[in-house]
Amino acid sequence: MTNAQNPAAPKGATGILVLADGTIIWGRGFGATGSAVGEVCFNTAMTGYQEVMTDPSYAGQIVTFTFPHIGNVGTNDEDVEADSPHALGCIVREDVTAPSNFRDQKPFDQWMTEQGRIGISGVDTRALTRRIREAGAPNAVIAHDPDGQFDMDELLAKARGWAGLEGMDLAKEVTGHQTQLWDGKGQGAGIWRLGHGYAPLEDMEASSSRPHVVALDFGAKRNIFRNLVKAGAKVTVVPAKTSLDDILELQPDGVFLSNGPGDPAATGSYAVPVIQQLLDADMPLFGICLGHQMLALAAGAKTIKMHQGHRGANHPVQRIGGGWDETEGLVEITSMNHGFAVDGDSLPDNIRATHKSLFDGSNCGIEIIGKRAFGVQYHPEASPGPQDSFYLFEKFVGLIS
Repeated sequence: MTNAQNPAAPKGATGILVLADGTIIWGRGFGATGSAVGEVCFNTAMTGYQEVMTDPSYAGQIVTFTFPHIGNVGTNDEDVEADSPHALGCIVREDVTAPSNFRDQKPFDQWMTEQGRIGISGVDTRALTRRIREAGAPNAVIAHDPDGQFDMDELLAKARGWAGLEGMDLAKEVTGHQTQLWDGKGQGAGIWRLGHGYAPLEDMEASSSRPHVVALDFGAKRNIFRNLVKAGAKVTVVPAKTSLDDILELQPDGVFLSNGPGDPAATGSYAVPVIQQLLDADMPLFGICLGHQMLALAAGAKTIKMHQGHRGANHPVQRIGGGWDETEGLVEITSMNHGFAVDGDSLPDNIRATHKSLFDGSNCGIEIIGKRAFGVQYHPEASPGPQDSFYLFEKFVGLIS
């Protein structure tokens, strides 16, 4: 790491990360050329880099992978969570090597190029991660030029001029724009199995026996809808700004509030009033990540920007609150991706905390007392554990069956 006042590039450097404080990190660029500005975060998962890059919750972010060998299993068409990547780029330790996996369809660096996403290898990701942990997630510009030619002043100005994620509504940028029955869109509507791929949706439109879930899409991952289908629901996906009247016109048995990027308070400016009206109507509700945060806002709690956030696939979460019978205190291994959180100290009397992080004690789950409404901060659809958290989908569908 060097300072912007001494920007000499080491030999062979074709990639660069310029932090808003003037710090320069050199590396070897791969993927697309050009530059992008966003918030730098880190993810501790050892697998799932393609899922991470295509998760809409990573919109506006540059992901530092702490696992050094990113790209070694290549890419395939099944491990994506959206039609295109939403993370702006990624930072890795080792160069992307030739893929070594029977499911590989395309090398990771080629996939990054085709998807218009920038990567940098050769970075001391351990040092960068420590910096984020100590100083918080910085704003930065990631850039790649095969000739190693960079306008340092322009990149630094771009990093310093970016407003940051706090106060930013990104859900409106990543939401779908049509109301549609979830059928997998060619990607399969049901759960994936080795050797079988994704299960097809069998006669869902004509099925009258499945309870109907309307899913508000704030940047949802596809596997959430697949898990709702697996749990027994019929799912209709609607855009983030869908009105209460349009939701009720679909005659839902329950409403799902999806994950998504950005500041929940900003997205909540239009979503929270709708959620409050759904609560008043005693509609069963289930929220994940951003949806969980906005459910909390609708019930009177507050959200906060975290220092470094939680992003990884091995986060321990404990069941709390006294409503778990013999499983009170049980620990789930969870997958997380969030830079904002529900402020546990702000919960009003009508909200009961149901889960907490064993890393830092932050809130990871709530239920609304007297209502059929609950949410979790983590991602049960990401198969952590691997099946520790599927019960949440069954719980929700059970409420509306």
